[in-house]
Amino acid sequence: MHENTSQTSIKDVMRLHDIDEVDLEVVRKYGALVMPRMSEYITHFYEWMRELPEYQALMANDEVKKRAQSAQLNYWKTFFSAHLDEAYLEDRRRLGETHARIGLSLPSYFAGMNYSFVLFTKKLYDGGLFSEEYGKAVAAITKLLHLDTTIVVETYSRLINERINDQSRALMEMSTPVTMIWQDILMLPVVGIIDSKRAQDIMAAILLKISETRARVFIMDISGVAIVDSGVANHLIKITKATRLMGCTSLISGVSPSIAQTIVHLGIDIEGMTTHATLRDALEQAFKSVGIRMKRIDEA
Repeated sequence: MHENTSQTSIKDVMRLHDIDEVDLEVVRKYGALVMPRMSEYITHFYEWMRELPEYQALMANDEVKKRAQSAQLNYWKTFFSAHLDEAYLEDRRRLGETHARIGLSLPSYFAGMNYSFVLFTKKLYDGGLFSEEYGKAVAAITKLLHLDTTIVVETYSRLINERINDQSRALMEMSTPVTMIWQDILMLPVVGIIDSKRAQDIMAAILLKISETRARVFIMDISGVAIVDSGVANHLIKITKATRLMGCTSLISGVSPSIAQTIVHLGIDIEGMTTHATLRDALEQAFKSVGIRMKRIDEA
């Protein structure tokens, strides 16, 4: 069953990229012409690669460079063997993972593949084919390169996105928790972007802390929030309503002129929300709400 599924997958991939067995045979024949000149390819490619900003970081020493060259030779050997099966696709996925791990940028990867294409179809080509044969070979190589590039980029992008998500989760875990700054007063400074998932996490943390401390006032400072749109405003309204149900008053501080203009422009109804331009203003109201009067020392 697994074998049939794999075969169907390969056929779908070939159909998507307009590759057939004739194309693969053409690539194999062309490979027989250029593979004996791979040492020349390596020389030309690394002369070009030295101009890349990432070269010094990627090629830290001769040993790393030798491993990279060996992997590159194996890649093109597999490419020009043109046996399109699951092992071939998996090899390209591993290549995408490697590029993501070492930090090779996609623009540099695209540039490298383009330069390799130029080397194989021009500089290393000995002119031994008829014009029609050469045209078919270039077209077939282009198709297979596009397939390889698609797989590598998809894998690269998936891993980079996973890394970003992991970092976002780590930042959330390390972010400032809901803190009791005074008896009966809680505060949470929010930095970054508030999406649905984060809003739910914030609400859960706030309500748990209110339950534990029996706080009467909660201050959320949004001066560090990157974007305030209708979605963010609705999240803030829901948080305000939820805290009110637990007998706690919510105060939103850090409402900048730009945020105020955005809320008005969007026509967002903030009835029930108590907002302040600065954290100081919110703190003053919070202290009044719990019956605390602050006095300067020189006034005593």
